[in-house]
Amino acid sequence: MMRETLVFGPIHSRRLGSSLGINVLPEKGKLCNFDCIYCECGWNSEGRGDTRLPSAEELEAALSAKLESCLSEGTPIDSITFSGDGEPTLNPDFPRMVDVVLSLRDKYFPGAKVSVLSNATRLSRPGVFEALRKVDNPILKLDAPTDALAGLINRPVAGYSVEEVVGNLLRFGGDFVLQTMFLRSPDFDSSSAEVLGGWMEIVRRVRPREIMVYTLDRPAPMAGLQKFSAEQMRSLVQPLIDEGYKIQIKA
Repeated sequence: MMRETLVFGPIHSRRLGSSLGINVLPEKGKLCNFDCIYCECGWNSEGRGDTRLPSAEELEAALSAKLESCLSEGTPIDSITFSGDGEPTLNPDFPRMVDVVLSLRDKYFPGAKVSVLSNATRLSRPGVFEALRKVDNPILKLDAPTDALAGLINRPVAGYSVEEVVGNLLRFGGDFVLQTMFLRSPDFDSSSAEVLGGWMEIVRRVRPREIMVYTLDRPAPMAGLQKFSAEQMRSLVQPLIDEGYKIQIKA
C-alpha cells in the first residue's frame, strides 16, 4: 500500500520515465471516487485515517523547493505527474494547482512534461476540463466499455456512466492519452470478444492521440486477479495498431 507525500520522487515510471510525483490528496490516507480491485494503494476503506487536502499554496512551496534541489543536484525530470493516493481532480484547488505546476515547470525544467493521471469522472466539473486541456499529458482512464463491467473493475461511486465519460473524452478532440488496464478475474476477462470489441469501438469514437495499455505490476487488494504479458496485450490491440493508433504497452 502506497502513501505518498505532497511531492515525491522522482521515480522511474513504466510510462513516463523519470517522474516527479504530485499527490494533492491526503498524505496518510486515500481519496478516490473509484475503489479499483487492482489499486496499488489498497481499498478506500483502508485509507480513511487522514482527510486533509493540501492547498495550492502548500504545493507551490513544496514543489519549488524540490525542483530547485533536483536542478542543483543534476537530477533529470521527464515528467511532473499528478498521481498519488486517489483521484487528483477531487481536490477543489486542482485547477489552480495545475497553473502552479505549469509555472514552476517553465521556471526550473522547461523540457519536462506535465502529466495528470485521472479516472476522467469529473470532466464536467467547473475548471477541471479546462485545467486538463492545459497540461501536456492528460492521461484518462477507461477500463471497461460498459457500466456493469466498470462496476466490477473500478467500483465507482453511484452515478458513474461510461457513456458520459465518452462524451467528455470527445471534447478533447483526440488530444489526450487513454489509459486502460487489462486483467482477468473469475468474473471477467479484458481479452474476451465482448469486452475487447466494446472497448475498441470506444477507442475509435474518441480517437486518442496515444493509448497506454498496461496490466498488473504491484500487489492488488483483490485476490485471484491475473495479469497479461506484453505479447498477449500486443496481440489483442494489433487491429488498432494496424489502423494507425499509437499504443504503448507495459507489462
